[in-house]
Amino acid sequence: MIDTAYARTMARYNAWQNECLLTAAATLNDAARRQDRGAFFKSIHGTLCHLLWADRMWLSRFAGTPKPTHRIHESADLVADWADLVAQRQAFDVTILEWARGLSPEWLADDMVWFSGATQREMRKPRALLVVHLFNHQAHHRGQIHAMLTAAGARPDDTDLMLLEPEG
Repeated sequence: MIDTAYARTMARYNAWQNECLLTAAATLNDAARRQDRGAFFKSIHGTLCHLLWADRMWLSRFAGTPKPTHRIHESADLVADWADLVAQRQAFDVTILEWARGLSPEWLADDMVWFSGATQREMRKPRALLVVHLFNHQAHHRGQIHAMLTAAGARPDDTDLMLLEPEG
């Protein structure tokens, strides 16, 4: 399905795109970032919080990093302060990059079993599929954030994967 190079590329893309969104969001005031804009997690700030929460949840399953203490329905309130949210997002993007660099083909080829709080049951899925889900979930919510930023008058950068600079 996927290989370790895919995960490394998508981890780099994730960090790059998060930085672009954070830069655009920083041009808005706190009220504009917190304004309910009709998205599932309501605001730019809330959606960024949910995205960090979900990334932490998946990495806790994949790599044993600390699990979020908030539940999914509280994820939009994960980090109250903007500067703290930015710092935590940037730091966790480094964690994702390091995790992706350490993946092995054998790890990706195995299944993962976990208890899903969202479905309230034990799940078993191929790890490769779950890694794709991690990055797809990020892209989904970043698209929402991009749209909210644009509607608020901010100008986020392009999101095209083909524009990601080569690793080096």
